Amino acid sequence: MATRPPPRQVPPPERREGERRGSYARFIPGEELQGARAWNLDNLGGAAPAGPFAPMRPGGPPAPPPAAAAAPVQPPPPPEPDLQELLHAARQSGYQDGYRDGMAALDAFKHSFAQQISAQVGQLVKNFDTELQALEGEMAQSVARIAVELARQVVRSELEQRPELVARVAHDAVEALQLSARHVRVRVHPDDYPLVQEGAGSELKAREAQLIPDAEVARGGVKVDADIASVDATIAARWQQAVSAIGQQSIWEDRREVDE
Repeated sequence: MATRPPPRQVPPPERREGERRGSYARFIPGEELQGARAWNLDNLGGAAPAGPFAPMRPGGPPAPPPAAAAAPVQPPPPPEPDLQELLHAARQSGYQDGYRDGMAALDAFKHSFAQQISAQVGQLVKNFDTELQALEGEMAQSVARIAVELARQVVRSELEQRPELVARVAHDAVEALQLSARHVRVRVHPDDYPLVQEGAGSELKAREAQLIPDAEVARGGVKVDADIASVDATIAARWQQAVSAIGQQSIWEDRREVDE
């Protein structure tokens, strides 16, 4: 760092004899004014002077003067809102709100509709199952009745075509009695008497059974009486027993035959 030259000393002017003593004054060069400052009343308050006469910092150039506080800048007034933009924003907000509410309502409707349809379908299936079971029961009863009627017609036709089967009926009726039975009487229709006599006469004689024609016994049927039991082997009785085994009710005689 370059050293500063010492200030130059200027001797006062010589005073002549007879001149009045006056104040001494001289011009001070600028290089001798370094570090000097003007004095004023503000320096009494202790505030640091500003300007070119500010004090120097030790070992360096004078401190820069503090920057003056800038006046606060007022923000510009906000621009006036645009009516079109406000309308557009309001439309967008309304559209979004309406879309959201519409979707929520649609979801609620679909959920309610699905529950309603499920309940209706469930009730429909339940009713259909009940009706189907009832229909199956009715069909089963109808089929059973038809089957019984067909069987009755088949038996009738078989008795008409093969009347000799009554001999087998008489034999089975007598065999149903215990061997200890006495006074066995076998009653058959008069038209069936020769058929039974021919087909089962020897078996009846072995049981000491008496064969008796009886017009009250329908053709194809047999009634057996003994001292300890009786056997009703008529066609009507055997038919009723057969249809009862399958849960049906049917009479052997036709209404026309009953009326006659």
